[in-house]
Amino acid sequence: MISRFSRQSAAANPASATTKSNPAPTAPPASAQTPAQTKGAASAKKAPGSKNDLLSAKLRIHSKLIDEIDLSDLDKLDDEALRRQVHTLVSEIVREERLTMNATEVVDFANAVFDEMTGLGPIEPLLQDESICDILINGPKQVYIERNGELELAPVTFADDAHLLRIINRIVAQVGRRVDESHPMVDARLPDGSRFNAAIAPIAVDGPLVSIRKFSTQPLTTEKLVGFGAMPRCVADFLQGAVAARVTTLISGGTGSGKTTLLNALSSSISHKERLITIEDAAELQLQQPHVARMETRPPNVEGKGEIKQRECVKNALRMRPDRVILGEVRGEEAFDMLQAMNTGHEGSMATIHANTPRDAITRLEQMVAMGGMNISEDAVRGQIASAIGLIVQATRLADGQRKVVSVTEVTGMETNVIQMQEIFHFERTGTGPEGEVLGTHRATGLRPKCLDEMLTRGLHYDTNWFDPHGDLFREQP
Repeated sequence: MISRFSRQSAAANPASATTKSNPAPTAPPASAQTPAQTKGAASAKKAPGSKNDLLSAKLRIHSKLIDEIDLSDLDKLDDEALRRQVHTLVSEIVREERLTMNATEVVDFANAVFDEMTGLGPIEPLLQDESICDILINGPKQVYIERNGELELAPVTFADDAHLLRIINRIVAQVGRRVDESHPMVDARLPDGSRFNAAIAPIAVDGPLVSIRKFSTQPLTTEKLVGFGAMPRCVADFLQGAVAARVTTLISGGTGSGKTTLLNALSSSISHKERLITIEDAAELQLQQPHVARMETRPPNVEGKGEIKQRECVKNALRMRPDRVILGEVRGEEAFDMLQAMNTGHEGSMATIHANTPRDAITRLEQMVAMGGMNISEDAVRGQIASAIGLIVQATRLADGQRKVVSVTEVTGMETNVIQMQEIFHFERTGTGPEGEVLGTHRATGLRPKCLDEMLTRGLHYDTNWFDPHGDLFREQP
């Protein structure tokens, strides 16, 4: 007997039709059914009313489609053709089981079944919603989303832990990673570049935990960041000029503060003639230059071998003739090799780091170098940092969900054994609005940055009036 999927494929292309060796079982006549079977058949014809009923029906029809579809034909169809086939089969099954659904509900139901087969199940619509920034799954029955900086409970659930685990395994398999009891935590990325993290039992107590940091299909530019109020135009122009002038920049901030987004936006100022090498744990940077070589770390295999750390990638990157090295995040012993690169002809390199203030970022760098076990004095480490780092840009996610650049600080050198820094711009909070929104403005400190001379030397002119501490940085520029 030819399956429904194969029959329809044969109608479009007879050469692609295939047969199944095992005939489908036929149901006994109603007169031969037992009372229990009759009751089950009657209940199957009822419309799935509650959310749990719909989820159960979706999974049941999904399983039925897997039995019906000839998997050898799947690779021959694109997504749209496969979606049409699934919609046709789902419509037939809905009619056979006499599920009470109107045309719109059948289409939505077929889309959900298609997402279950080829996508990420219940969270697929959330991934398609561009207004959602984060998807946070706390077990199969609780899914939160972040929209406009605020968390809210999403109207989606998974059937059980096994259902959620199946989706997790589908994601990590796409990037060649794994998650199981021996390695219950994993970092990965989705095809669109979104960051994915999962933790399962025995680490996760109440079911698998998943967090997805979505990335826009169209990278945010400095123009958009200015439009969102993340920073004034004059601050954005200064940072773009500094990056173009090959001032080494470190972007600091907490989790979810927009560090990677800011790095992506500022990197647009890098010349298209330069060779860039990016190094990340999970590749998510979206640089717009044509000459970008991307590297990604690798976790250990089942035997605990084969791990490739960021430090090894940085060392190898220096042999690949980079003009700039860009680290997605510096978090360990690779900090020393990064500083070495920045001090040996790779000025203008960029990285992000977790820290609450620019001074904390410097302290963390010192601690990371110490993690490498290098036999080097503290003064020597601080000298390396003072020579390598030019600017520290502090990004913060405020209490109301706004993400802002709250400080632009220049590293000016060493005095005795202390790294000297001067703040150029900062965000001054002035109060709280009636709906809890944070009120404030960006101001200049009145200090003229040393890197301005380098910018002017390279023909990048900047209006020094913006360094006036009494000026309004959000006024129209001349």
